[in-house]
Amino acid sequence: MVGVDYLAGERRTAEFDVAAMKIVWAGSRRAFEISDRISKLVASDPALSKDGRTEMARKELFKNTLRKASYAWKQIIELRLTEEEALMLRFYIDEPAFTDLHWGMFIPAIKGSGTEEQQKKWLTLAYKMQIIGCYAQTELGHGSNVRGLETTATFDPQTDEFVIHSPTLTSSKWWPGGLGKVSTHAIVYARLITEGKDHGVHGFIVQLRSLEDHKPLAGITIGDIGTKFGNGAYNTMDNGVLRFDHVRIPRDQMLMRVSQVTREGKYVKSDIPRQLLYGTMVLVRQSMVRDASYALSRAVCIATRYSAVRRQFGSQNGGQETQVINYKTQQSRLFPLLASTYAFRFVGEWLKWLYTDVTQKLQAGDFSTLPEVHACTAGMKSLTTTATADGIEECRKLCGGHGYLCSSGLPELFAAYVPACTYEGDNTVLLLQVARFLMKSVSRLGSGKLQAVGTIAYMGRIEQLMQCHCNVQQAKDWLKPSTVLEAFEARAVRMSVSCAKNISKFTNPEEGFAELTADLAEAAVAHCQLIVVSKFIEKLQQDIPGKGVKQQLQALCSIYSLFLLHKHQGDFLAVNYLTPKQASLANDQLRALYTQVRPNAVALVDAFNHTDHFLGSVLGCYDGNVYPKLYEAAWKNPLNECDVPDGYHEYIKPLLRQQLLAARL
Repeated sequence: MVGVDYLAGERRTAEFDVAAMKIVWAGSRRAFEISDRISKLVASDPALSKDGRTEMARKELFKNTLRKASYAWKQIIELRLTEEEALMLRFYIDEPAFTDLHWGMFIPAIKGSGTEEQQKKWLTLAYKMQIIGCYAQTELGHGSNVRGLETTATFDPQTDEFVIHSPTLTSSKWWPGGLGKVSTHAIVYARLITEGKDHGVHGFIVQLRSLEDHKPLAGITIGDIGTKFGNGAYNTMDNGVLRFDHVRIPRDQMLMRVSQVTREGKYVKSDIPRQLLYGTMVLVRQSMVRDASYALSRAVCIATRYSAVRRQFGSQNGGQETQVINYKTQQSRLFPLLASTYAFRFVGEWLKWLYTDVTQKLQAGDFSTLPEVHACTAGMKSLTTTATADGIEECRKLCGGHGYLCSSGLPELFAAYVPACTYEGDNTVLLLQVARFLMKSVSRLGSGKLQAVGTIAYMGRIEQLMQCHCNVQQAKDWLKPSTVLEAFEARAVRMSVSCAKNISKFTNPEEGFAELTADLAEAAVAHCQLIVVSKFIEKLQQDIPGKGVKQQLQALCSIYSLFLLHKHQGDFLAVNYLTPKQASLANDQLRALYTQVRPNAVALVDAFNHTDHFLGSVLGCYDGNVYPKLYEAAWKNPLNECDVPDGYHEYIKPLLRQQLLAARL
């Protein structure tokens, strides 16, 4: 029997070609076809069901994840999936697992930092999963400050070995995913000590467990660090603790692409520049921006569909109540998140191009764009992951009380996503790295030592942007991309220049930087938001096929930028670029855009092409048949397996009898 589509009416009001928008969202027809095929393959496979995940005890949950990871590997081999298809398969299974770190960190680290000989030896094993690797950098006492890591790797010239050691409790490796119970090997980051000299942190390939019986090797203490936030969520991952007690490894297990230790114990730097290692970091952060758009798109899809189904208040003479999505308060919270999803998707596409560009330049020995690329990827990671984590939680609230149920899919999505604000660089620390780059750029531009290109090209017009004022006279003027762009450029320049001037008042610039970190972080956000707005505008300058597709994207681009302008209007007013009247006109235009997007909202989330399996939400199901599904989900709850609960005879019955006795007295 074919189910009823309760959202069919919403889909009929769409003013654009949804099939064409799906291809824009995916990035290309080929990318769409692969993701569509693989997501449906996963959704139709009972072995990959997500049912009951949030109800499982930790040990049962973890074992179930191992089963799925093993099953996925079998599928990859049997179906002869390409590397790209295998990545999509793991993505759509949607369960954090040891394989994420093996493929996403262990292998790229060896590719980036290993010699050709090391790559041949270790990648051959890793690609076949004959060894399972993780990435052991973070310690109990140090995360963001990598230079402060305490684990040591001391070279012993008598045996031609490194001695890996954890000298303190705080030097225990802490948090690496896959480490706790699964990984056989790790890339361990430790302070290289040879001939009594500390050469800073380097990477080493260290075997942790026996390949015969999986037991920890001598001198290694290893385990799982415990249950994390949320039901299901990241508890499928065995984040671990690791301590070394004078563990010896062969000298050739130091990653030696950039620097080596000779047989005699001499520390030597190769001709290959250290900057080449940045390529891996850019790749990881670029993928995090892409993942942010996916995570936010899931939450927005759930909240949008449910907002169209849910009705509250406003009934006239016993008629239907009003769809929640028709309330301006709901639109003003939901539609900017819908716009952000598309904005992050497009800036992610651009970062993918940037990664290719910087990799080619690095290989040609051109390191000129590295500081900008480093600042840009750090900033985009910080901005998108913060906005996504906050956005998922906002979507939960937009779903009212039902959003709090695990069956809504939103609590687990939030709990699984929110660590992204910390790993691969704490978001505030990353903003300060961006700010440092901006302060250097302002000072070098002033002395004529820097060419303003790429994401800081706008700084080349610093004098003009310091003087100009907004020329908006009516609300619709805010629809001009050039008007919006100038506003964001002027705000970013003026906030950066203001910070630079305030730092210059201190005799010690570092002291000034430390004192002004809150202001500097805000200037970094302004710069990063400008990048996202400008890349969205650039996307719209391309040829985008499909009836009405470009018009919808133009509306979303305007919503994204005007929402930010409204939210941060204090900045725009404080730097004396806008008048309060112009800020008010921006808000008027924003309201009009919400009305414009409203008939297209459900179709715009359909364009994400998410299967019900991937969404994992009774509120976000494609057919909108929410209430029967909520009711059905309640009866799957283990507490409902029997009418009389465990504990009745011990606790409830005596309590009730005591009350009966009391009533007779």
